[in-house]
Amino acid sequence: MLRFGIMSTAKIGRELVVPAIVDAENCVLAAVASRDIGRARAMAERFGAPHAFGSYEEMLESDVIDAVYIPLPTSQHVEWAIRAADAGKHVLVEKPLALKAEDIAPVIVARDRNNVLVSEAYMVTYTPVWRKVRALLSEGAIGDLVHVQGAFTYFLRDETNMRNIPELGGGGLPDIGVYPTVTTRFATGKEPERVQATVRYDENFRTDIYASVRAEFPGFELSFYVSTQLAHRQTMAFHGTEGLIEVVSPFNADRWGEETVLLSNRNHSETQAFRFQDSRQYVREVEAFARAASGAEQEVFTLEDSVRNQRFIDAIYRAGNVDGGWTTV
Repeated sequence: MLRFGIMSTAKIGRELVVPAIVDAENCVLAAVASRDIGRARAMAERFGAPHAFGSYEEMLESDVIDAVYIPLPTSQHVEWAIRAADAGKHVLVEKPLALKAEDIAPVIVARDRNNVLVSEAYMVTYTPVWRKVRALLSEGAIGDLVHVQGAFTYFLRDETNMRNIPELGGGGLPDIGVYPTVTTRFATGKEPERVQATVRYDENFRTDIYASVRAEFPGFELSFYVSTQLAHRQTMAFHGTEGLIEVVSPFNADRWGEETVLLSNRNHSETQAFRFQDSRQYVREVEAFARAASGAEQEVFTLEDSVRNQRFIDAIYRAGNVDGGWTTV
């Protein structure tokens, strides 16, 4: 059983990842750390963790945990991932790990120096939904892939939310733009070569609130838009010469809607529905992480993959400053 310590009492931990750790077959919640010991104790009691710490440093120095989950504000991810690795702990860190691809290099150094596992928490890469999409594309189920199309939007104008605070790493591309990019890369096994983009910013928050992106991959294109100030939408579709794959609940499986992959033939006269009743994507994520941390052969999201995905996001930001021009990834 991999003994997890949680760094902070952040909402995503409380509501999604910590319950997954508790439910996982090979993990146990051993400790909660917060700068407010009262909050740490309350969360530890809620989830049955035997230890609570009033500082992150104290938890990292203890021998009651083997791994740490980091759901801190984005601006603090790199620092604490390195500090956790240097404490000899395996690290599962919320996405995005960094705000620039170059910032991930010292995390890789810390991982290798301490011989620990460090992984960015892209839960979508562990779901049966996206593994099915990857398999269908690999099998040639839609012929030659020509175009991928996606969208991910929500509406949030709370000025106190970290997603609207640039100093904490806020913005639409770091929060949700990473999902169309990572799922396209995961499903196709290919990397973008160049991008065009329109990026708009909130005048008050100074964070990016809308991005429309066109990216060229070897053999196909990806187009998607994301926004933090639009009505909610999630969709991903893969369009080929012989058919179409549509992902009904592409990102927030278990919460957004029915988890289904639809495969239609060329003239749309026949559609197969692959339904996944309960992908338990966060449970699958922490169980895979625990297996890899134990030394078992297990596919996980690597820091090298994190670098490639962040380079894509970095290129989108650069392209947003070029009026209609292409930017190399």
